[in-house]
Amino acid sequence: MGLKTFALVSLATLGTAASLPGQKPLSDEPETNRPINVARKPLVTSEELQATIHSKNLLARAEQLYEIAKSSQDEWNHPTRVIGSKGHLRTLKYIHGALHALGDYYTLSKQPFPAVNGYVFEDQLLLGHDIAYSAAAMSLTPPTKNKQPVDGELVLVQSVGCRPDDFPDNVAGNIVLIRRGECAFGDKSRLAGEAGAVAAIIYNNMWGPLTGTLGTPSPDHVATFGISLEEAEPYITKLNKGEKVKATAYIDAIVETIFTSNIIAQTTKGDPNNCVMLGAHSDSVFEGPGINDDGSGSLALLEIATQLTNFSVNNCVRFAWWSAEEEGLLGSDFYVQELSPEENKKIRLFMDYDMLASPNYAYQIYDAQDGVHPAGSKELRDLYVDWYVKNGLNFTFIEFDGRSDYDAFIRDGIPAGGIATGAEGIKTQEEAEEFGGEGGVPYDKCYHMLCDDVSNLDLPAWEVNTKVSTQDVYPVAVLCNDADKHSWSRTRSQLTPIRLKGFLKELRCPSRWPLMGKKHTKARSSTTVPRCSFRRTVVGCMAMRSRGWKPWTGR
Repeated sequence: MGLKTFALVSLATLGTAASLPGQKPLSDEPETNRPINVARKPLVTSEELQATIHSKNLLARAEQLYEIAKSSQDEWNHPTRVIGSKGHLRTLKYIHGALHALGDYYTLSKQPFPAVNGYVFEDQLLLGHDIAYSAAAMSLTPPTKNKQPVDGELVLVQSVGCRPDDFPDNVAGNIVLIRRGECAFGDKSRLAGEAGAVAAIIYNNMWGPLTGTLGTPSPDHVATFGISLEEAEPYITKLNKGEKVKATAYIDAIVETIFTSNIIAQTTKGDPNNCVMLGAHSDSVFEGPGINDDGSGSLALLEIATQLTNFSVNNCVRFAWWSAEEEGLLGSDFYVQELSPEENKKIRLFMDYDMLASPNYAYQIYDAQDGVHPAGSKELRDLYVDWYVKNGLNFTFIEFDGRSDYDAFIRDGIPAGGIATGAEGIKTQEEAEEFGGEGGVPYDKCYHMLCDDVSNLDLPAWEVNTKVSTQDVYPVAVLCNDADKHSWSRTRSQLTPIRLKGFLKELRCPSRWPLMGKKHTKARSSTTVPRCSFRRTVVGCMAMRSRGWKPWTGR
């Protein structure tokens, strides 16, 4: 297709956006009962939208969210907004209620989906007479028989436990010790169960502890632990010498299927075929209230959505609050899977906002690269760069490798990007000089912990990053027509200039956009890959959440 003429737009034009497939109206009230906004409003500009963002409003929302998380205390003995909890259900109700109160500016919808999730309540592993201190029950593990301790001899698998004939004859009734590698943890557990083992221990193939998930539940899975190489080695040496080692394993856990929902809000005005999309996740891990992770992102989006109603738009703006992100990016992955090719093409850009207020922050930008990520992603990255430079702020790049909710979008060829302030990664001394704070400690010392509460927020950083997020709503929507889907390039032909906080940008839409490599065709169960919380997860996730940990289900 040839190049098409397009004009500078500021978000969305007239036209009511229909709900996407798989979505249902969120409101319990008829749409006619919602307030109707009839006043003519000025066209949104980047500067005016940013001027509406104030940290005091963000803090007030954070305080409300923490009170919501406390509603789970009677169920979980601490504040949490993990999926399925009262805290998360009330989070969804809070987000919906705030959007509904904005009148007819947005079309609201929900997208329910199933999630298989597991809870490990208690676990312990004894090797010989010693407690295995590095041992951790795998996510989605079944319990030991009758949720009671099981005893047996420790049996070493000489290979990696990926084939039935890897397991020796004496496995039945005993506890098997398997090396990590070559196949998924769930495959090793299943084969151990088929061989008659009462429990399985998977030891790391490198120094350090081992955590992960068994993935899609199987009736042949057995109670399964991960253990460090250094703790396993003395027992491997004994077993190789022919010595016997007794073992006792105990796991109290459940695995269940629940339903949860994404929330989608799209401007009723604006060209529904040209949409800028912003997303953050609504859930926390089991261990804490998640006020930074990702209350900071989800509340920033809610504040932006609220302030945007003071303006008119030319092209549609779509906000998403993903559920079950902490369980493996499930909500965003399900959303993208359900998009038809036609709906896919309507999303010009997706921007992900996950952890915007880390107390020991760095201003981080996902490092999108041409030829690696969908065309247009690098240009989005550069818009973030320009804003920080223009405002005299330092920034750093972080890997753009599929470890947050943008993953499904870039896999489906939709340009994406985002910003963050850091999670469990360690801040360098150089970064401490650039951003302040303390080098040699995590960006967020309360990451995935009970202390991720209102006190765990850097308010100035949160306000800055919310403003960064708003500025992209305006200039990014330099869109071409349907035939010219997704991509920008910086050339001297057919340019449309826009001004971004004093920077002149020259962006155009080329004739076509390439997909990023081959489309994934991996079989999926109820949901898909790649992230999970430490001791609680769903189908297909990572051992530990993003920023510095590699995704795995066992290899």
